[in-house]
Amino acid sequence: MKSNQINKKKESYVVAGYTPWSKEIFKQKISKYPGQWYLFSKREQLTEKKLKKLKPKYIFFLHWSWKVPEDIIKNYECVCFHMADVPYGRGGTPLQNLILRGHKKTKVSALRMTEDFDAGPVYLKKTMSLHGRAEEIYNRASIISAELILKLIKKRIIPKPQKGTPVVFKRLKREDSEIKDCQDLKKIYDKIRMLDADGYPKAYINYEDFILEFTHPVLKGDNLICQTTFKKIIN
Repeated sequence: MKSNQINKKKESYVVAGYTPWSKEIFKQKISKYPGQWYLFSKREQLTEKKLKKLKPKYIFFLHWSWKVPEDIIKNYECVCFHMADVPYGRGGTPLQNLILRGHKKTKVSALRMTEDFDAGPVYLKKTMSLHGRAEEIYNRASIISAELILKLIKKRIIPKPQKGTPVVFKRLKREDSEIKDCQDLKKIYDKIRMLDADGYPKAYINYEDFILEFTHPVLKGDNLICQTTFKKIIN
């Protein structure tokens, strides 16, 4: 006897993320969620032509450094995950800015993307620790983002406008990675760990003909232990 049940077509979803931790969480968790899942890890993949074919219910941006075209934001429900309790902490390099300001924890905010950066309404938030190296924190954030994604696809959530006065972070540049103040060991530790992730300019000092880059910091009493790479300055 044939079943009278009608097989519904699976919902389609796109995840945009190019970092190692984005790819890993997609492989290990998100791709196994109900529905049809696609990972875009390159800028050129995110096109109107491809999206028209896939017809995603949501496009989730886990870690994306490029501006998303306005027509995609308007025509699709785009969700980004920002590592700040918006409207506090809008803008670039939120993790680094939060650590520099002495924060011990933050929130991962799932936002509806708009033409204004990090200004869209909020679907969900979840508290997250800022302990450890940047790579560890980004891995932690990706796990939380995956949890929020699951909630969004299971139950229709209407995002709510942000409330409060916006505080906008300035994106840090390469020169901001230089260690200039060597008086406070904790501040040196924070600067090293907040940049210790793939794709980020490492904390460094200039020493004669070399640039010394630091990773994997550990504070032990009055000592700071870390890995150091000497790079010859080429004129």
